[in-house]
Amino acid sequence: MSSTSPSTHETAPRPEREGRLIEGGPGFASGLRDLRRHLNVATVGAGLVAAIFGCTGPALIIINGGTEAGLSADLVTSWIFGIYVFGGVISLVLALFYKIPVTGAWSIPGAVLVVGALATFEFSDMVGAFLVAGVLVFLLGVTGLMRRVASWLPVPIVMAMIAGALIRFGIGVVNAGLSAPVIVGAAVIGFLLLSRFIKSVPGAVGALLLGTAAAAVTGAFNDSASGLGMSAPTLMAPTFDLNAILAVSVPLAVLVIGAENAQATGVLMAEKYRPPVNSMTLISGLGGILASVFGGHNANIAGPMTAICSSEQAGEDRSGRYAATVVNGILFIAFGIAAGAAVAAVTMLPGELIAAVAGLAMVGVLLSAFSGAFAGSRFQVGALAALVIAMSGVTVLNISSPFWALVGGVLISLVLEPKDFKANGTTHDGQTA
Repeated sequence: MSSTSPSTHETAPRPEREGRLIEGGPGFASGLRDLRRHLNVATVGAGLVAAIFGCTGPALIIINGGTEAGLSADLVTSWIFGIYVFGGVISLVLALFYKIPVTGAWSIPGAVLVVGALATFEFSDMVGAFLVAGVLVFLLGVTGLMRRVASWLPVPIVMAMIAGALIRFGIGVVNAGLSAPVIVGAAVIGFLLLSRFIKSVPGAVGALLLGTAAAAVTGAFNDSASGLGMSAPTLMAPTFDLNAILAVSVPLAVLVIGAENAQATGVLMAEKYRPPVNSMTLISGLGGILASVFGGHNANIAGPMTAICSSEQAGEDRSGRYAATVVNGILFIAFGIAAGAAVAAVTMLPGELIAAVAGLAMVGVLLSAFSGAFAGSRFQVGALAALVIAMSGVTVLNISSPFWALVGGVLISLVLEPKDFKANGTTHDGQTA
């Protein structure tokens, strides 16, 4: 199979079934049958890197925020169980059915939003708000609205949003290098050596190995003290408060769709996949509903993890990169089940090393995104606006910059580049239909 383009049969929803509520795909039998031959150093390595990224700093947002808000260790552990286990299940379901690296996790900006609201509302009201957010996202999938919006959005603007949203990971490598030059320098050397001489192994794996060795030599490992112990997940009874729904449910639903799913869709398009947008919306809604049962704020498609698992770091064969998402999903489920011990283990790694590895893993995605945004001649002003807004990191009405990048980019193109919206709208390649 070609390493430069995906197989329409194996890595894309079947065109004749795209009008359905759930897009068609190769199916679970095909995904399971071919999984073993696609499990190799590249896919396992990319899945591991994505899991380490997702299980370190992001988990601490919830642990620290929940602890400061006075939540018990049992509640925080259950929260982590809900988002990681169901995020992992999303990865397994979509990757195996579509054979595309659509990776599940949870919304990091959503966690920041929720942590900030813990001081205002009872946790049971927050659980009710989580449930309502999941229902809202699911209803958007049922209506098919997100598929229509995704098919209309100009691709250069989407690609520019991806470039702007993910560039912070590249900048993170530089900032981490200033804080821990030995560790980050070793990580960069490991990345370059493997990328140049052993292309069958992802450069990010070399960065992780050499960076970890440097951290051990310099004594930079953190003390393991997560504050969580082993405990069973707790079923949460929701209560419903209108103020909590308005303050948490609505912006959280918008974040899931406008930040996470939009990023993941753009990343997959940049890597020449045809993402099943409606299925991604539906399962993100279901994930949010199920995660709320255990106190989790959502479980949905994840932009950064999808970027790592779909990039060339997961191997040259695009048709096999879904195996990286399967690996990531299994690791996420294991992390959620053993939350207390797992958090203690992964937080030993220096933050600078995590930042460096994550940034280096994004190199291919960033190149594809910038190329998709500015290689053509259409929607260039809108794409530039989307890039700048996404890079700004601005948050308005508790909604983060990727959403506003899409809104701003489209509005500016409508005003300054109306000719690019001719005829029947735009197709997925950014050209007029």
